[in-house]
Amino acid sequence: MTEKKINPRFRILSALAIIFVVAGHANLGVFDMAGMFPYYSFHVGVFVFISGYFYKVENEYNIKNYLIKKMRHLLLPYYLWNLIYGIVVTGLHGFGFQIGSTITIKSLLLDPFLGGHQYGFNFAAWFVPVLFLIEVMNIFLRKLLDVIHLKKEIFILVSALVIGILVVWLAKRGSVWGYYKHIGCVLFLFPMFQMGHFYKNVLEEKIEKIPKVYYFGIVLLIQYVTVLWTKGQIGYSAVWCTGFGSSAWVPYVTTATGILFWLGVATLIEPLWKPGNVIDIIGKNSFSIMMHHMLGFWIVNTILYFVSRVGNVFSDFDSTMYFTSYEYRYLIGSMENSKWIYLLVGILFSLCIKKIEESVKKMIFTLKSK
Repeated sequence: MTEKKINPRFRILSALAIIFVVAGHANLGVFDMAGMFPYYSFHVGVFVFISGYFYKVENEYNIKNYLIKKMRHLLLPYYLWNLIYGIVVTGLHGFGFQIGSTITIKSLLLDPFLGGHQYGFNFAAWFVPVLFLIEVMNIFLRKLLDVIHLKKEIFILVSALVIGILVVWLAKRGSVWGYYKHIGCVLFLFPMFQMGHFYKNVLEEKIEKIPKVYYFGIVLLIQYVTVLWTKGQIGYSAVWCTGFGSSAWVPYVTTATGILFWLGVATLIEPLWKPGNVIDIIGKNSFSIMMHHMLGFWIVNTILYFVSRVGNVFSDFDSTMYFTSYEYRYLIGSMENSKWIYLLVGILFSLCIKKIEESVKKMIFTLKSK
């Protein structure tokens, strides 16, 4: 993508969304607007929505090239890092760590499509294989509907929503389990892809004409009524297709309101955006941050672990949790603001990994060109 093709508003939205992902994994709720917009009520949907927004109908003219491009940009880097993390985690098992699975053909190749939590440190990237399946499902569905002359955006969106709501209803009844969970995850998130495409092609121009005071007023009113209606039970686990605490349609309402609220915020921030500034760098590298921030968290824990072994410093650090769980977060002095350390290190470490990755690619390209 060249700089001329960058959409600053959506670059900012992507940056905000990945910050929410990292903050959610750090258990830092500072950005959830006092519980009005819990991360787990919309933040995964943001990335699916963005993908749908940038989907181009021209892709349907050459499906083969489209699929190759998606495999190259999504699956190839995912599997390369999955291999690296598999080796790292298997090596750590030799030092007493019980985090993640030992590398096998199944954990390396199949488990990414069965939940994506195989190696622990890269579990947040479970989203990548799911997005690939959604992209594949979308293009073939659109091609089929084009052939039978039913390719209408409103028809696709409504149909996807009906199926998604049915999946949530079945999940609440306990019928989406085992290997069905991953199918349920794809079908649950699929409407959010269509929401993005529908927004761009049908709603965007109309919504942009609404004065911001009314725009935010409407979104906040809908969200507030939804929070009251559900008694605050609006979070859910997209990857496991569980945790739905209210009516089956609620996740799509909170996903829409969450996206619209933060898209509105991105619109307000847009005049401050410049190529290369912090928000641009974070938004541009959301894939790397998603892939590596949990390892950044573990590095924080590793430093704290070794410090705790010296004298009585951090004596309440839980060594057992350090060796067995990638979800352990130590609060220095029992202070919640310690979570900011995890957030900042998670993002900065991921950006450093991205910088190293780019240097390696540049070196390989240079060697090949000689």
